[in-house]
Amino acid sequence: MTPIRVVAFGGGHGLSASLRALRHCVPGLDLDITAVVTVGDDGGSSGRLRAERGGLPPGDLRQALVALSGDHPATRRSAALFQHRFAAAAPAPTLGAPAPAGGLGDPLAGHAVGNLLLHGLTELLGDPVAALDHAGAMLGAVGRVLPMSRQPVGIEARVRGTDPEHPDEVRTLRGQHQVAVTSGVVESLRLTPAAPAACAEAVTAVRAADWLIFGPGSWYTSVLPHLLVPGLADAIVSSPARRLVTLNLMAEKETSGLSLPDHLDTLRRYLPELKVDMVLADSTAVGDPVAVERAAESLGARLVLAPVAVTDGTPRHDPAALGAALVPVLGADR
Repeated sequence: MTPIRVVAFGGGHGLSASLRALRHCVPGLDLDITAVVTVGDDGGSSGRLRAERGGLPPGDLRQALVALSGDHPATRRSAALFQHRFAAAAPAPTLGAPAPAGGLGDPLAGHAVGNLLLHGLTELLGDPVAALDHAGAMLGAVGRVLPMSRQPVGIEARVRGTDPEHPDEVRTLRGQHQVAVTSGVVESLRLTPAAPAACAEAVTAVRAADWLIFGPGSWYTSVLPHLLVPGLADAIVSSPARRLVTLNLMAEKETSGLSLPDHLDTLRRYLPELKVDMVLADSTAVGDPVAVERAAESLGARLVLAPVAVTDGTPRHDPAALGAALVPVLGADR
């Protein structure tokens, strides 16, 4: 029997949780996993590399690779190395000693080793997809990580109420970080450039998939951007795959005031042709499921409730529990 081909969309911690959950499915299901990752990050180490060196911001790509890394002790050490961040250099021990390179700042402080390695591999190989494939081999990754586009994108949002003294004023916020931490209400989202070219390998994976998975993750900055890449959106709509949406456990800053039914409504708003087969939500976080069920049905989907959160009370998905919930969904009709 051929493997079940799964493509998961997102970025950051949400996509990592989804990929780790898919790893937990593997003993029960034969999966061929592809992660398609947003490329709009402009904060932290990724933002610094993007501004100083150009190219794709590597942070979300790195996290996806680590989530898919193999279980051999050597690859686990390599994954830990990819995640290791350089601390600031210790102060010079004596007065008059030379400052660290770059003046008063430490140019390595805050950078993740994996970000630098991905950037170096891209320069060496001349292509970000080749760099990701090579890094995946280094980590023994049990799947493939692809960018949604080979060109970095900007994320812009029209946001109402960023200034408490002018709650009805709408401003344009530019940059993934600014959108992610806004205290206002996002009214519209767009990418710059407006129509970035989709990564060809990602389009091929989507067209050949059995399942497409959206979420969990930051809705406006990690999930919806995929729907704004025309070539990728066309492939998502036309793919014969079934589609699953995994809902978040709580609102983030960028989705303040956005209910779980609203999360589903925004998918339809940005890609009206999108049809969904399943919506997976945590049985506790969903509260009254009626409104979520109706929103799911408006997309053509069935709502599946399961306990997928960690048990310590923090709003995080438990990869093992999420994987257990995914097994009967992804394995249906096999």
